Amino acid sequence: MDISENQYYMSQAELKQLQTVQQDLIREVERICKKCGIHFNMVGGTMLGAIRHKGYIPWDDDADIGFLRNEYEKFREACKTELNHEKYYMQDLRDTEGYRWGYGKLRRKGTEFVRLNQEFMPFEKGISIDLMPFDNVPDFWLARRIHFFRCFLFRKFFWAEVGYRSEKKLWLRMIYKTMNRIPMNVVIKRYQKFIDRNKGKKTRLVRILTFPTPKGVYGYERDWYTRLKKFPFENMLLPGAADYDGYLRVKYGNYMELPPIEKRKVHPISKLKLPEE
Repeated sequence: MDISENQYYMSQAELKQLQTVQQDLIREVERICKKCGIHFNMVGGTMLGAIRHKGYIPWDDDADIGFLRNEYEKFREACKTELNHEKYYMQDLRDTEGYRWGYGKLRRKGTEFVRLNQEFMPFEKGISIDLMPFDNVPDFWLARRIHFFRCFLFRKFFWAEVGYRSEKKLWLRMIYKTMNRIPMNVVIKRYQKFIDRNKGKKTRLVRILTFPTPKGVYGYERDWYTRLKKFPFENMLLPGAADYDGYLRVKYGNYMELPPIEKRKVHPISKLKLPEE
């Protein structure tokens, strides 16, 4: 069966509603961070959207909020008591059974946003925003390259359960299937040790450990997550890198140039449920 048979195609009106829900999630992050003295900033496509569009990239269906690791851990703890649990819930590797991503998600209750080929994953899949922890990258060139390779391996171990079901190439499916035999609790423990090894240091570069970087990029300047100013994003003012040009050029190249129409795509999904009015 062609996987496109299971794909759900969002209308423009639905995409706008989805973005509205995500803006509420961002406001909840902002509220908690302001109350608890936690620092966060826009990253990825959200930062690009703020600069190029003063809000969402028109076809974007996600939002990315970044924290240096210590700030992320403060936010994770704060959510246990400060989050509006009647409307929202947070997911993290350590707190959510079956969750397989190296970053967190804040989700809206009573909604669904199910990525294609991830229907089987045993956790709730409400409309979400990504909560990205940025960890230290070693300063020494050899240690940096070893660190980069280990990031790659952890990313593949986390992806293995999806990869062995959805990868088209047989040899890759077999590799993912073999990797998936290692219990996830073992992978998570090793991953936590990997995080802790560089904790407490103040390296020049930081990165999301399980998210790919542009070719030839081992990490991003720490200053892009500590020297911040506020930028318009939809009807909010949100923190982002003061040197947004430096950040966005490393991340996207010529970031003010729109991609060709065929590349303006949302993530493929199989189910969407928006909140009831």
